Amino acid sequence: MKVRVFITDDNAFLRGNLRALVNTQPDMEVVGEATNGPDAVRGVQNSEPDVALMDLTMPDGGGLAAIVALKQAGSKTRIIVLTVHDELGYVRAAGQSGAVGYVVKSAVDTELLAAIRAVAQGGTFIDDALALGFAQISVPPTPAGAGGLGTALLTGRELDVMRGVAGGFTNGQIADELQLDVKLVEASRSMVMEKLGLASRAALVRFALDCGALGPGRHAH
Repeated sequence: MKVRVFITDDNAFLRGNLRALVNTQPDMEVVGEATNGPDAVRGVQNSEPDVALMDLTMPDGGGLAAIVALKQAGSKTRIIVLTVHDELGYVRAAGQSGAVGYVVKSAVDTELLAAIRAVAQGGTFIDDALALGFAQISVPPTPAGAGGLGTALLTGRELDVMRGVAGGFTNGQIADELQLDVKLVEASRSMVMEKLGLASRAALVRFALDCGALGPGRHAH
């Protein structure tokens, strides 16, 4: 029996290439596609594939929230994250959300088929270079939903600081809002970046948005 695969990615060209790659394998077939998280949740629930490939950053809802929604709904589909992101925070967030595989798009040709076969047989798959970050793969999904993804690594103060930084606030503004010393805010900000493996504020903003940790109305003007 063939492994039934569902593909979620907003890039039509990449989806076409993935579809062709999977469908040329004698033991696999693509049974559905989606371009965003909400459509992926509906599509996977309707088609019940063995394996779903899930991009993380997409318009109208990212992959991390979709993974949580599927797992909380009791989906048995085994999910492989397929993304450009190789930051530690994303790798850990994927494991915490319930994904069982993580493949960086640059390694698709050499690793994706092996990943699909491994997770379809009940295993996990992670590139050796990212394996340390995926060590928490057995952590159950966060009941609170997408806003908790990856943030299990952070203290409450660090989470508040992350939201402030991602919202565009200065260290001083964050210190005033949280009633903290600015040096403590600076130290917390550095710790957040270290824990999540993020090298820039832009990467932190992207992570916060993808995880749903940056709520509406939090942006500085």
